[in-house]
Amino acid sequence: MLFLIIVFGLIGLAVGGPIGLLVGGGLGWWLGRRISRRLNAARVQIQEGFLESIFSVMGCLCQADGKVTEGELDVAEKLFDQMHLQGEHRAKARAAFDRGRAADFNLDAELAKVNRLTQRQPVLRQVFLQVQLSAIAADGVLHPAEHEMILRVARGVGCSEAEVQQIEAMLHGAAANSQGASEEALKDAYRVLGVSEDASDAEIKKAYRRLMSQNHPDKLAGKGLPESMREVAQARTSEIGNAYERIRAARG
Repeated sequence: MLFLIIVFGLIGLAVGGPIGLLVGGGLGWWLGRRISRRLNAARVQIQEGFLESIFSVMGCLCQADGKVTEGELDVAEKLFDQMHLQGEHRAKARAAFDRGRAADFNLDAELAKVNRLTQRQPVLRQVFLQVQLSAIAADGVLHPAEHEMILRVARGVGCSEAEVQQIEAMLHGAAANSQGASEEALKDAYRVLGVSEDASDAEIKKAYRRLMSQNHPDKLAGKGLPESMREVAQARTSEIGNAYERIRAARG
């Protein structure tokens, strides 16, 4: 907005002197306000669409094995709580979840919508996929139909199978944090950072710093992640940090 005020003010000054400066500056301020309001309205619309897609696809995935378990329902409710969804917003989230469970739900069309909303932002797609994986893994069993469906979702939003494995490693790592370190937890830590077990310390640190930068909640918010999902983003950075520390401890 300041840029527009200065530009229009200078144009006004050149055309009409001091009075033109005031008129031009005022016009720049008015135009800046209109643009800002439109951008904010568009951002809110994108964020609301992103949340609706998260819960509708979650409902579809949880229904993939023919039933929605109590554990999967609990994950959905806990996510509502984590995102501080109340009243109308919570009702919309539940309605989206139920819409995804319907027999006529068009999963491919919904995934195409996610692609448009995320505008090819890879980390936003990964956050989307992570929420889906955490929901269907809630009962401790990944049914073959659910596994096939999550791969379909990953392909639909542009995530590779390697990204799916990385997200699975994050979820495993979160469980390992409460159960102590193990050889498998260490392997998951390398998968989280996307490096091989024989990578150098410098390569591991570089991968860690890159992921922390890409997944910073403020940076994700700037790319369109809803503010209500900040805690989800913070959990990602926390697990990236835990993975790095796990590798450092194992290497002495």
